[in-house]
Amino acid sequence: MLSAVEQKRLFFSKNTEAARKSALGQFFTSERMAAFMASLFPKGEGSCYLLDAGAGIGTLSAAFLNRWKSGGFCFRRVALDAFEFDPSLIQHLVHTLGKYAREGDFISNIRQEDFIHASVESLTGSLFSPPVKYYTHAILNPPYKKINSRSAHRLALRRVGIETVNLYSAFVALAVAQAAPGGQIVAIIPRSFCNGPYYRPFRDFILEHAAIRHMHLFESRSKAFKDDDVLQENIIIRLERDGPQGPVTVSTSTDDTFADLVTHEHPFERIVFPDDPERFIHVPTSPEKNAIELSEAIRFTLADLGIKVSTGPVVDFRLKEHLRNMPGAGTVPLLYPAHFSRTGTTWPIEGMKKPNAIMRNAETEKWLYPSGFYCVVRRFSSKEEKRRIVASVVEPSAFGDAPVLGFENHLNLFHENKRGLPEALAHGLAVFLNTTAVDENFRRFNGHTQVNATDLKLMKYPSRETLIKLGEWAMQQGTLTQEQIDATLGSLIE
Repeated sequence: MLSAVEQKRLFFSKNTEAARKSALGQFFTSERMAAFMASLFPKGEGSCYLLDAGAGIGTLSAAFLNRWKSGGFCFRRVALDAFEFDPSLIQHLVHTLGKYAREGDFISNIRQEDFIHASVESLTGSLFSPPVKYYTHAILNPPYKKINSRSAHRLALRRVGIETVNLYSAFVALAVAQAAPGGQIVAIIPRSFCNGPYYRPFRDFILEHAAIRHMHLFESRSKAFKDDDVLQENIIIRLERDGPQGPVTVSTSTDDTFADLVTHEHPFERIVFPDDPERFIHVPTSPEKNAIELSEAIRFTLADLGIKVSTGPVVDFRLKEHLRNMPGAGTVPLLYPAHFSRTGTTWPIEGMKKPNAIMRNAETEKWLYPSGFYCVVRRFSSKEEKRRIVASVVEPSAFGDAPVLGFENHLNLFHENKRGLPEALAHGLAVFLNTTAVDENFRRFNGHTQVNATDLKLMKYPSRETLIKLGEWAMQQGTLTQEQIDATLGSLIE
């Protein structure tokens, strides 16, 4: 059955314009991925009330129903609500589901309406909506699209206590809200909800109303939705409404063939750290703790160290009239990620697409920092780049006698109350942040290409004394290799 649906999926993926996919946030689930998602549900019994929100052509529903028909579930009957807003897909969805209705133990209700508005009306008891239906199961690949803070969707969600910034998290939150106690929700969604301030209310909502039972991570960014050229890192998650939180199963595979599937169980304390006010969701891929987790020496916050981290304050398009391609009279250096590499700082760079300088005047003064030693971390990495965290040291000697420096918004900046750091401390921070252990630990909660200042602020660091010692060692060396960086950190924190 699914092979016919898979052929339709491939057809739509190939023939739907990228602009339409983007407008609808619409990316179809592969046959193998759908079957894997259906396999994550525990074996049920009695009557099943199934939700498929953003049903598309019915791939996920078909996978769930195939498992049921083949004996994988013990339901007496299944009633399905399938929401699909795109009219061009309805006839295909009707065809997919129609093949399961022959024996009378399956009922499908295809709802061509906006899932968010329909759910909110149901949950708030609108006179013009059907009473809330509590689902025992939900399986979804929700649309991926940002929602504006003043949009109709955002205002509707607030009526039921849901505050979130993307359609995918809105769909998952509503599925949880409409799940019966013990209800099971399996969804494939971007990993971006695991960290960052924008998804904090969504994380709070999920952790307060459901238990995390299983998370599956694809090790390759490019292969989960390869037919749609999606490079967002995705995760499959299973939640249980009002379930007691216990250990979490974490599995990994390179892609949706699941040929190299590896599964481990982890205590919840490794998923959401008890002392983390932001409630970041970590996805450990190994049962062994890495050096960051094991070391009692890496336990200090930036506040403990007297250090702050900020996003570079110069937003170039807002200060366009003050930017200059090359330094000249009245300008000071403007620094972008391109100015930094493992071998040092190169400034100015002739022919660079970005400006090298910014005018120093009354309108720009408040965005500039005094010249000094700083540690900077790039905010963005490329999709398949090996490292997520890339740190460099700002050496004031690279800029001659420039009294102040401009840091562009694509950099995160470590400083002491908007002034430079001691030289050895800046070098020590860069070495620590460039270790493999830090990068691996960071990837456990960061599932996208952006490194936010909040992420860096919530990490744990060695003591100030240890970082200075590390920096003094680094300053005596030439260009450091990764092996040297990792080995030296190990010897300092033992």
